[in-house]
Amino acid sequence: MIWGAIVGGLAGTVVLTTILRAASELGVTRMDIPFLLGTAVTADRVHAKAIGYALHFVFGLIFALAYYAIFRVIGRSGFLLGAGFGLVHALFAGSALVNILLPVVHPRMGTTFDAAGSAPLLEPPGFLLVNYGRQTLLATLLAHVAYGAIVGGFVSLAG
Repeated sequence: MIWGAIVGGLAGTVVLTTILRAASELGVTRMDIPFLLGTAVTADRVHAKAIGYALHFVFGLIFALAYYAIFRVIGRSGFLLGAGFGLVHALFAGSALVNILLPVVHPRMGTTFDAAGSAPLLEPPGFLLVNYGRQTLLATLLAHVAYGAIVGGFVSLAG
């Protein structure tokens, strides 16, 4: 049932966001996904965070619906399968999506092509997110595996 994906997406996004926020507050990472998302649409650093949280939850729901579609196609779902999807999701996001694509499309993020005199607001994430701290990929993997497990679990329970 699609409601399982929607509720799971909301719950999973809360957990994912909490894990990443805690990792940031504990000094494990300097990455702040809501801030990164928000600054893609506004230069106002105060409002960027609020906008970023809204976008993060919208994307959390979209990804939950994508997971749901895959579950439907393969004919099964569950906590472990969802956790596996979360792992793949995090590896793709950490190695390709955020590392390569985000700096190219984000209007306020530096790239390897920026001149020495330019002053972008945000540092690019770097390979496997290492510019935001060496433990960033680990925190991202943990958060996304939890997200996937929650979405998969809710979808299987809603059956």
